[in-house]
Amino acid sequence: MRETIIDSAAVPIAVRDHGGPGRPLLLLHGAGGNLAQMATLAARLRPAFRVVAVDLRGHGRSGDGPWRWADVLDDLAGVVDALHLAPPAVVGVSLGGMLAALWAQRHPECPGAVSLDGNPTLGRPDQLTGMDPDQAAADLAALRAAFDGMAATLAQPLDADQVAAALAGQRAMAQRYGADPQERVEGFTRNLVPTDDGRRRLRPGPELTAQLRDAMESLDLMPAYRDTRCPLLLVLATEDLPEQQGFHALYAAYRRATTERLATLDNPSVRVRHLAGASHAMIAERPEELATLVTEFLGAVPSA
Repeated sequence: MRETIIDSAAVPIAVRDHGGPGRPLLLLHGAGGNLAQMATLAARLRPAFRVVAVDLRGHGRSGDGPWRWADVLDDLAGVVDALHLAPPAVVGVSLGGMLAALWAQRHPECPGAVSLDGNPTLGRPDQLTGMDPDQAAADLAALRAAFDGMAATLAQPLDADQVAAALAGQRAMAQRYGADPQERVEGFTRNLVPTDDGRRRLRPGPELTAQLRDAMESLDLMPAYRDTRCPLLLVLATEDLPEQQGFHALYAAYRRATTERLATLDNPSVRVRHLAGASHAMIAERPEELATLVTEFLGAVPSA
């Protein structure tokens, strides 16, 4: 692996080149994550692709900048140009999956893009199907309050004991999914930056986090799905995360509405796969299966 900073775009972008024998593939993490959290999936994709993982702006070791979709796509284009990757396939999870779909819309020459549960944030009544309107409004308000509380907590600086507790939580989460604990630990520490008082805080900071929330909640990906002319695979979760189970009715209604909207698509370039038994944490739960899906969709042949 080789790690470097690309300075050709408006924001310096950190990348990790995992190498590999095949066509280039950009690998994009989710909101609040970074390229270290993609290491297991990258290792499983590497036999068929040259895998380049990216820290999106405001995350990991990349620079800060306002969150505008067009600007972030320009960051990725700068990476592609600097590393001579054109045209790469693009695979992303959650926020990275949204970017993969937007990249596919912008780049018809793309050999293929895969969105791993890259759905806009749930936050509006029009994103729901089959719920009582009053109950939906109450549940959405409670969900927003939960997100607000989480954002406020993550914005606070952490002392040494809090960092140690958070790292223990990351190891426990790895055990839950049967994942590599070191990957979880590196993914957490890569987003830590020092503060003036000797503590540390997590990236992205409060301002970018607020921008991200607004951008993901207001995004409508249906125009991208209708317009794309390169192969695009949407892999959708079918189960709740443990943290979502208190809002089960809300997320079930969101999945129904998403399925109904996708059923109206008339675009042969777009394929949809509902991954039975998988949650939004699918890259931790099923990295081998996802690597196979991506490899088969993109028509790649793993090296011997």
